[in-house]
Amino acid sequence: MAGVSEPTGGSPGGLPEDVATGFWLWVSALPLMVTGQVVDMVAGPAKAQSWFVYAISGLFVAILAAVVLTFLILMRHGYRWTRTLLTGGGATTVVYVATSLFTAHRSDVAALVYAATAIIGSVLIGGGVYLLHRKDAHVFFTK
Repeated sequence: MAGVSEPTGGSPGGLPEDVATGFWLWVSALPLMVTGQVVDMVAGPAKAQSWFVYAISGLFVAILAAVVLTFLILMRHGYRWTRTLLTGGGATTVVYVATSLFTAHRSDVAALVYAATAIIGSVLIGGGVYLLHRKDAHVFFTK
């Protein structure tokens, strides 16, 4: 294709295995974290919130998930700055989840769903961040 360039770094076969695995770990974590956030938003502490608050909160979660997915796709194409943003966002997410697990009061079912999705999602994000900073993966990010 005219005007389309392939990533210049990485192995001769293309995408390094660490980058591919890190990408799929992040992609697996995204729906888990979104599910946990939606459950926490809907079944969280009982507050008198209108449908407007739920709509704006849901829109924010959807936009944030779309931005993360966009960064993941750009990262897979070799953009170093997206790896940096994903690393910072991943660290922030893990800290937020760790504090939110112990500070918010939820019903039993909501607490179980939130804890399962948040803990598994955080572990997947941590693994993805680790793999994206290994030596083989580091060579791949040239843009």
